[in-house]
Amino acid sequence: MTTVRTHRYTVETGNLATMLERRTQLIDGIRSANPAFAEATLIRLTDGSYLDIWRWDSAEDMQRAAQAAGGAPLVGATLSLTADHTVVDGEILDER
Repeated sequence: MTTVRTHRYTVETGNLATMLERRTQLIDGIRSANPAFAEATLIRLTDGSYLDIWRWDSAEDMQRAAQAAGGAPLVGATLSLTADHTVVDGEILDER
């Protein structure tokens, strides 16, 4: 079943362009190593925070990729530009 990992975070003023560049590099690297990584969607909320929704073919694929990427320097470099970071995982039950 399709799984999503939703990240919610803020980005300090002046760091957004750098964070977007690193995020793109990170996504490209994860996608090249993990064909089960389907898509990533970044949403700016009205309160100024961001939702970053990453879609995977299955929870198992997502977990394997997360374990493999955990120590990658680009992960830490990208996350260092965010604050108030929370993560929630879930399964997609219905799309219309």
